Amino acid sequence: MATEAAPESAVTPDTPAKPSRALLIGLSLGYFMVLLDMTIVSVALPAIADYLDVGLSGLQWVTNGYTITFAALLLTAGWLSDRFGGRRVFLWGLVGFGVLSGVSAFATTLSALITLRLALGAAGALLLPASLAVITNAYTVPAERARAVGSWAAITGAALAAGPVVGGVLTDTVGWRAIFLINVPLALASFVITVKLAPETALKQRSGLDLTGQLSGVIALAALVYALIEGPDKGWTAGGVLTAFAVTVVAAAVFTGAELRAGDSAMLPLRMFRNRGFSSAVAAGLLANFGLSGLLFVLSLYFQDGRGYSPVTAGLAFLPLTLPTAFNPIFTGRLVGRIGPRRPATTGFVLMGVGALVQAPFTGDGPVALVATVIGLLAFGFGVSFALPALVAGVASTVPTELAGMGAGTLNSARQVGASLGVAVLGVILDLSSSSADGTRWALVAGGVALLAGALIAFSGLHSKDPGAA
Repeated sequence: MATEAAPESAVTPDTPAKPSRALLIGLSLGYFMVLLDMTIVSVALPAIADYLDVGLSGLQWVTNGYTITFAALLLTAGWLSDRFGGRRVFLWGLVGFGVLSGVSAFATTLSALITLRLALGAAGALLLPASLAVITNAYTVPAERARAVGSWAAITGAALAAGPVVGGVLTDTVGWRAIFLINVPLALASFVITVKLAPETALKQRSGLDLTGQLSGVIALAALVYALIEGPDKGWTAGGVLTAFAVTVVAAAVFTGAELRAGDSAMLPLRMFRNRGFSSAVAAGLLANFGLSGLLFVLSLYFQDGRGYSPVTAGLAFLPLTLPTAFNPIFTGRLVGRIGPRRPATTGFVLMGVGALVQAPFTGDGPVALVATVIGLLAFGFGVSFALPALVAGVASTVPTELAGMGAGTLNSARQVGASLGVAVLGVILDLSSSSADGTRWALVAGGVALLAGALIAFSGLHSKDPGAA
């Protein structure tokens, strides 16, 4: 049950009419750093495995430790931003992320690295809603605010494009520890700019933190991921695995009950899901990141272990996927404004699904396999750049204004839940397969089928602005 916090009087700070461009750069740096950490780790996984002497399940935890807490705490981070001020929470997040990243670079055991990744996810969750709150407060002119938010959102594509390449270069030239150290100067630069230029943000009267919903949500997600990751090694009927599945069911039931009782003060107001468009966008968002993160995880391992690529070459191999995400979302945003989110999202999911399936029969190292990889990743990259902006627009158009922040937070949380499940489920397929090539093939098939299911959900659930469209 939510606990009630004493309301505070609203603070309406004075803000400059035209904030410095440096402020937007500083806030975007924080967001960029959070997103970069999701992809930069992928090409460093074989090097981490060699140094720490860990297997597939250990690498899944290195990847998922971050996304589990990030996904589970996003909505609570939004509450904290409203309650204590976006500027203050953003600075908390920067300090935590910078310090934890620096410490992660010196981890010598798997357990220490996983613990730090869990903590990094929590710090990252603070940065996303808080940075958006500061932008909203600083840019008081609607047109300037829209441009600022658009620039901030474009960081998604830049971080996705940079992650594998930067991770590969750093791993090859300096070592895997450098992928964490790079966050330290980024966090410091963002902190200095924010302290100097960011205005204080208004404190909103919010009901108490939904502790029951928060804790049960974290437990349900963590238990499910644990069961999926540890099941292949420990056995699906092992006591710990069966217990984890049981905890997942109980925690999910507690979460649902808590949110129903809390009503509009819930961490996740369930009435939003009565809108078919919102439910479809959230479900599709989960499947999008299921396929994206799962594919990055599977192919990062296969490129280096199966094809013998160096970390740099593996990072460059992902350019056909990542480059479209750096420029095409601008076109997608305009397209969605004209025809609505249904067709761009559907097209994006079809491209992603086909991009995964095209590569599945060709997991060797010959010329045909290389061509299939380039074509498949290019289709996948354009699919991502069509689907994700359309889903954001789909959510924004289906929730009341007063729930817009929660709606966006729910979509982001669902995407990160999907990322965790993608790494866990496709990792199970890798673990159960007789060879790396065979596991990669079936993982690509599973990811492709999931993404085509996302296309059906987007087509049937999202709305269109076309005349006469259903």
